Formats: sequence, C-alpha cells, structure tokens
Amino acid sequence: MVTARHFSAGIWLVLAAACLPAGDGQARERKLENRNGVQARDLDPSEKGLVTGVGIEAHDIQSMTNQMARDMFASGFLNGLSKPPRILIDEQEFRNEGSQIINRRMITQRLMTELNRASQGRMAFVGQRYAGMVAKQRELKREGVTDVGTTGMTGAQAGVDYFLGGAIMTLDSRDPKSGVIQRYNQIAFELVDAETGAVVWSGMYEFQRAAADDVVYR
Repeated sequence: MVTARHFSAGIWLVLAAACLPAGDGQARERKLENRNGVQARDLDPSEKGLVTGVGIEAHDIQSMTNQMARDMFASGFLNGLSKPPRILIDEQEFRNEGSQIINRRMITQRLMTELNRASQGRMAFVGQRYAGMVAKQRELKREGVTDVGTTGMTGAQAGVDYFLGGAIMTLDSRDPKSGVIQRYNQIAFELVDAETGAVVWSGMYEFQRAAADDVVYR
C-alpha cells in the first residue's frame, strides 16, 4: 500500500536526480571509456603503427606478400602450362627460425589471397587443411545420404602440383652501452614441384631495423 509519506519521498528522489548536473554523467562515461589510456583509433595496416619495433609488423606482411605475388608472376613459371597448376600454400611448410614469435598463417594466408586474386584463374589452390571435412562429404555423397552436388564426383581428392615452402630468419645484435637493438629480418619463399622436388621459383624479402626500446611482439 502506497502511503502519502512514500509518495512524497518518491517525488523528492525524482527531483533530486533531475537537479544533478548533466555534465557529471558525461564525465563519468568518458572516464569509463578510457581510464588514463590512449584513445583507440583506426590505423592503416599498410603503414607503421603507433607501436613499432625491430621485428616483422603488419605493414611488412602486406608489403612482402604483395612483392612476392608480383615476383612469382613475373618469373614466368606459368608459361607453357596447359592447365592451371594446383598449388598448396600452408604454414606447416613455412618455418619460423627467427627470434620473433609470429603467426605464420598471417603470412601464408595473405600471400595465397593475393595470388588467387591476381591469377584470375591461372592458378588453383588446394586446401589440404580441410582434408578431413572433404573426406566426410565424399563419404556422405557415395552413401547416398546427400546428392552429388553440382560439380559431380572425382576418383580422389585434389592432388598438388606445387607447394610453397619458406622460412623466417633473423640475426640480432645489441649494444650493451646504449641498449640499442638491431635485427636483420630475412623471409624466404620457395615454390617446389611436388613430384620432382625442383624449386621452380624463389623469392626473398629482407630488412634491417634498430631501436633503443624494443617492443614485445605477441
């Protein structure tokens, strides 16, 4: 039961809340957004960011994959092939032998995307990481659980004509007096004939940087 006393108290609470300065709520909201930090901002991944060091960074990945795609097409290894070659690009064959922890798939995935876009059908890419799912779908089709789809069935999963291998390598040095760290980064790529083992194309991306305060790469 609402008494006159309760009704009166409720009115006073509403009036008190209405009398609070609007700026107080806005100030509290701004404080919750970012407490003593740097405001978030959008950055162009093709350019150096706010946090930079001596290692491989986003703009390096974009620059090297663009360059490797251009170099591979310019090499002419596609000349004389009657059919688009099947190529496997997988991080398992791309070794990290350097001092920096890095997600190798960021490099191989972007390189495959750039090559696929630029090839315009002159290359076909095999996704062997999906071999388990492909095998399951093939079994369902052959058991009649699903229909055969629109492209029909094949005798086996797609084989590979070439695979891309490579390695990330670094050479580090440090001046104990100044604390300056210097790193030579070398990223090598090799396109290998999956039948003969012949290297039909190779490319290299390299750079060297120095900094007094190195960043932590994660």
